[in-house]
Amino acid sequence: MEVLREKVEEEEAAEREEGVEYPPRLEKMTKPPRKETATLTQEMLREMEQKLAEIEVPTPGEALEKDTIDISTLPLSYKTNTPKEEQLLQVADNFSSQYSHLCPDRVPLLLHPLNECQVPKFVSTTLRPTLMSYSDLYNWDSCAQFVSDFLTMVPLPDPIKPPTHLHSPTTVLKQQKGNCFDFSTLLCSMLIGSGYDAYCVSGYASRDLCAMDLTRELCPLTTKAKEVVLEEEKAPCKKYAIRPPRDLSSRFEQEQEMKRQEEIKAKEMKRLREEEERLLEVEKMAPDPLHGLRVHAWVLVLSGKREVPESFFIDPFTARSYSTQDEHFLGIESLWNHKNYWVNMQDCWNGCKNLVFDLGDAVKWEYLLLGTDKPYLSMSDEEEEGVNDYDDDDVGNLGKEDEEKGFDMPHSWVEQIEISPEAFESRCPNGQKIIQYKKAKLEKWAPYLHSNGLVCCLSIYRDLECTDLLEIKQWYQNREDRLELRHINQETGLNVDYFKPGHPQALRVHAYKSMLPENDRVMEFYESARVDGLIKREETPTTMDEYFLGRADFLSSRHVKFGPRVKKLALNSPESNPRPVVKITERFSRNPKKPADEDVAERTFLMVEERIQLRYHCRDEHITASKREFLRRTEVDSKGNKIIMTPDMCISFEVEPMEHTKKLLYQFETMMQLKSEEKQCRHQAWESELEVLEILKLREEEEEAHTLTISIYDTKRNEKSKEYREAMERVMHEEHMRQMETQLDYLAPFLAQLPASEKLTRWQAVRLKDECLSDFKQRLIDKANLIQARFEKETQELQKKQQWYQENQLTLTSEDEDLYLSYCSQAMFRIRILEQRLNRHKELAPLKYLALEEKLYKDPRLMEFLKVFA
Repeated sequence: MEVLREKVEEEEAAEREEGVEYPPRLEKMTKPPRKETATLTQEMLREMEQKLAEIEVPTPGEALEKDTIDISTLPLSYKTNTPKEEQLLQVADNFSSQYSHLCPDRVPLLLHPLNECQVPKFVSTTLRPTLMSYSDLYNWDSCAQFVSDFLTMVPLPDPIKPPTHLHSPTTVLKQQKGNCFDFSTLLCSMLIGSGYDAYCVSGYASRDLCAMDLTRELCPLTTKAKEVVLEEEKAPCKKYAIRPPRDLSSRFEQEQEMKRQEEIKAKEMKRLREEEERLLEVEKMAPDPLHGLRVHAWVLVLSGKREVPESFFIDPFTARSYSTQDEHFLGIESLWNHKNYWVNMQDCWNGCKNLVFDLGDAVKWEYLLLGTDKPYLSMSDEEEEGVNDYDDDDVGNLGKEDEEKGFDMPHSWVEQIEISPEAFESRCPNGQKIIQYKKAKLEKWAPYLHSNGLVCCLSIYRDLECTDLLEIKQWYQNREDRLELRHINQETGLNVDYFKPGHPQALRVHAYKSMLPENDRVMEFYESARVDGLIKREETPTTMDEYFLGRADFLSSRHVKFGPRVKKLALNSPESNPRPVVKITERFSRNPKKPADEDVAERTFLMVEERIQLRYHCRDEHITASKREFLRRTEVDSKGNKIIMTPDMCISFEVEPMEHTKKLLYQFETMMQLKSEEKQCRHQAWESELEVLEILKLREEEEEAHTLTISIYDTKRNEKSKEYREAMERVMHEEHMRQMETQLDYLAPFLAQLPASEKLTRWQAVRLKDECLSDFKQRLIDKANLIQARFEKETQELQKKQQWYQENQLTLTSEDEDLYLSYCSQAMFRIRILEQRLNRHKELAPLKYLALEEKLYKDPRLMEFLKVFA
């Protein structure tokens, strides 16, 4: 503390020399300003102060403290302090008095606020490190997001003073609300339980951070990730290449055009700059009179554990991570974890930018407890060598002194933090939460709260007042149609639906403006779930483009152009009145098994012109490709005979005509094959239209029903599974009861021998009794004989073994003797058990016989017939 005293004296001397004026204290700032024209006497001021003191003005933070908390259900550790906790409170009071004496200008430390039972508890013992049972709450970002969503923010009663109460994390979870210190305590407990080196921080922050005001922050869901543009490798220059044409344009005209473009660009940049300045002026917030005085709590995560490369802050209100040099954080008073408490002795004139988080440095961080595990001061190699030069005796004596002076932190008085599955699933208070961002509004709901599965909605606006809606993004869960995200653009009217794998039609993306057929739309599919390998289909009123991947015929795309309908009907559809196909163009990938001159790269069917055009793949080190065109006209010669194929019906261009020439027969066979493939292509185009209609009809049905899937493990919502399980349990219970009744019915084997239709007579009842008793007596005798036989057998075997040992005693080895002794021990144990069982059976057999006889006399089926013999 001597270093601290010297530092305080130096600061006071510097202030006296420079004449630095400090901002007024809270008491002075909260008083109303005096009017120069009014004259008030001291008596008037005292009367006014007395009247104002009688008025109770509730603050927002008092609501949490005055909430009715049933302390009768809380454990004893919440209501009392152990002797070790009382001793810790005395140590903390002593530390606080020394701190106030040496640093009178600093704010009192937050050491032992009251808990929900009005009992003072040290802040470090309020932390309860807990590893959650949910895998989603293992990383820091998911834990912070859960705390931010699950709790409701309550402002501090006094924005420039630490709170007087600090509730336990269990109570905060139960009430689902708290201030920044409650948020930080819960989050820090979860992070320490997950293995992070986390600390609660008490300090000062900006107004936006303390008030959870995100209206000047961009929504994280609106920021787009930077796309990494891969540079395409330039193809190597070929030996024989066509030179580019000579540029014959005027350089003067080019220069004038460049000047004109630069002027237009400069005007646009100036307009954007002015617009940006205007927006910044509008968004500029008013100066905060309490800047640098607003108290806030957040979480510090130091590097080292859980592979954290760099220390960072976490704001528990927004679940965002910040650098330790961020301008939102203006100073730190103290920080603590579940083992110790540290006070910041560094100057925060520049916020947290210059702070060093080496908690082992006692000059920069004054610690409360000496005996607890704390980080050691970072030293250089030379200093470490100097430390290692100490004698072992000195080190041992130093350790003994530390052990004598040390004081261990008591265990946490808080119960284990538990989150129920229902609370973990709801995530938000009452299942709903709204967050306002800059030009955006984010709404969150619990799963199954909406019948259509909506869990999140982001509305993006054009203006800061959020009146002109621009875009809507909706996220869904548990949809049977596998819908995951819907993006609605209000300007263009374009809707884009994104689906998870598992849709009946293997849909991945569906972009549309209208659900009516023959309109602009784009459909993307999961190609692995389709047989034809279709990955994308683009449709317009006159065209349809399809793209394929991984097909055996190497088809990569198909372009279909439709013409106007000949028949005018009220309801046009591909089934009743299909659109005529005018042109079909198919493109194929390279088939390495075929030569390039025989591998078709593009095939075009011109239905109106009755032509078929083929373009083959280009050979390596060639700049042109072979082409072939077929004319499908039907002509008649002078004799009236039909002409099937003539040389002029095939126009071809071959790159190497001298290598091989195609005969007329080959051309005829090729044209016949192309005709059949043309019919097949037209049929496939018609099937694609029908598939689009089927998908649109299915999507309309899915939107009307919007059925949600329920897991078989969700026993509360899955009614079918619940009814089936209850029915199975009922059947199993009835079967068990029936089996028990059958097993306990000692008359069942004897009643089965009598006719079922006849009524039981007295003679039959007496006979049943005698047979049952005689059978039971025989079973007792048989059991006794069985035990007696086993007893005699074990005795004989033991005698034989003993006789064998007497005969071979001299020739036996030590191992044989050990085996003999082990056998004798086990045989004697078995004989003793059999003897006990036989004696016990002899004692209980008569009693069992009399008990069965009494049950027979009391049996309702034989009672009336055996009354005479009773």
